[in-house]
Amino acid sequence: MSRIETIMLTAPVIPVLVIEDVAHAVPIAQALVAGGLPVLEVTLRTPAALDAIRAMKQVPGAIVGAGTVLNPAQLDAALEAGSEFIVSPGLTETLGKAAIAADVPFLPGTVNAGDIMRGLDLGLNRFKFFPAVASGGIPTLSALASVFGEARFCPTGGISFASAREWLALDAVLCVGGSWVVPKGAPDVAAIETAARAASGLRA
Repeated sequence: MSRIETIMLTAPVIPVLVIEDVAHAVPIAQALVAGGLPVLEVTLRTPAALDAIRAMKQVPGAIVGAGTVLNPAQLDAALEAGSEFIVSPGLTETLGKAAIAADVPFLPGTVNAGDIMRGLDLGLNRFKFFPAVASGGIPTLSALASVFGEARFCPTGGISFASAREWLALDAVLCVGGSWVVPKGAPDVAAIETAARAASGLRA
């Protein structure tokens, strides 16, 4: 089993986190780990993101990665901050080769057959499907999965607690990404832990 697949199978939901204030990072990570969601994707959409990764890395049990990685420079910055895996919204040959050269677990975004074929050409077969709902949802992913039997996916984008179980029922889906577990703003750690606990039970 590849390292990225091991990460994808750790929990049914990978929280997609937009951290505006680094002071929120550790409480959020602690609540998510306590609730059974140890794999944390910190998106590089805010100035606080890299420092948030550094802080969350100190939380016992947390597996912290960087999301919204767009190019090799951001890849390098994420790795320097201690990211244990890398997620991108799409796949370019430049970023794919850089991630492979860095020997880091990598989950590139795909949305169509061409994206998946580009990944397979690079030796990748574990992908993000993004934006999942806006790109046709379960029917689209099911059609793609029927063609690319070796590929497995983490659908992200528009998925909610109510819809996650339907996605997870697909053989080609190993986990889903979701932003619903942690709303933006100052964290309500009790609510986050409760949401995480519910999400961690989705595969049961």
